[in-house]
Formats: sequence, structure tokens, C-alpha cells
Amino acid sequence: MSTPSPIKSPALRPIPRLIFASRWLQLPLYLGLILAQCVYVYHFWVELVHLLEAVFGSQTALAALVESIGYRSDAPVTHLNETVIMLVLLALIDVVMISNLLIMVIVGGYETFVSRMDLEGHRDQPEWLDHVNASVLKVKLATAIIGISSIHLLKTFINAANYSDKVLIAQTVIHIAFLLSAMAIAYTDRLMQHPNADKH
Repeated sequence: MSTPSPIKSPALRPIPRLIFASRWLQLPLYLGLILAQCVYVYHFWVELVHLLEAVFGSQTALAALVESIGYRSDAPVTHLNETVIMLVLLALIDVVMISNLLIMVIVGGYETFVSRMDLEGHRDQPEWLDHVNASVLKVKLATAIIGISSIHLLKTFINAANYSDKVLIAQTVIHIAFLLSAMAIAYTDRLMQHPNADKH
């Protein structure tokens, strides 16, 4: 019994071929995001090294940490306290979450809009990549942005003494706007996938 020959894609006319090939213009954008990921990795390790040095009493590293997190106190900060440690850890978590967002955009965007990566069967294939499309990617990105916004809001409230009421209210309103936007995107995606669901 002979195996069926693979179906050949029909040849495209010149203009459609050019338009379809234009998707590769996105490749430099994704490569640029990979470079941005490298910057975030470097920033993460700089902050982590400063934290470890501050634990062992380095006043220079402590001053760098206090400046990077925007912490202010009536008394000079001469040693690590719980608030500074918590703000630094939240900043590190923020970097990790933004890096996760970058990975979703790079991998999911390339797979969806540029070319297949042929990861089927690969043991490290992300589970979410099995069913990724433009709609799923939008929902996942919206969820990731809410997580990042939550970290920023928590950092602001922990360090609330250094912010005005106007800034606190503005960040809270922006976070609520992100929540409502994500809910609207998820609901719209649900309607598009099940257009007749509300008729029964």
C-alpha cells in the first residue's frame, strides 16, 4: 500500500506572493524583542547582585537599591529593612513577569503571524502553544498585563508614603481599566468562538 504524497501548495500569483511574504518583515521586530529580553536579564542580575551585596553590609549596593526602587524615609536607610527587601523582590518579580510577557509575544506572535516553528512532539514545547491563535494570544497578553499592573500597584501601596493621593488613585483606576479591558477581550473572544451559545 503506497503512502499518499503530500499535498503541494498551489503557486501564488506575484502580488499575493509578495503580500504573503511581507509577514517576514516582522522577524526583525521579534529579534529586537529578544535583545530587549537580554536587557531585562542583565537588569535582573544587577539588582540581585546589589541585594546580595547589601545583605553583607555594602552601603553602596544598599544606596543603589534604595534609589532604584524609589524608596524614601525620614531617617537615612543604613541597613536592609523589610520594606526595602519587599520592594526589591517585587521589582525582581516584575522583571520576571515582563520577561514572560515578552516570551509569549515572541513565540506566540512568530508562530501565529510569521511561520510555524514545528515544535510538535518536542518535550519543551509550551503547553499553551498547542492552541495558540490571535484571540488566545490577546487574552493571555491581557492576563499577563493585569499581573504586571498588580505588582506595580502593590509596590506603590507598600511605598505609599512617597506618592501623592492623586498618583495612588490614578494607578488604581488604570489597574481597574486593565481588568475591565481583559474581561471585555475574554468575553468578545468567547462570543466569536461560540456565536450561538447565547441563543440556547
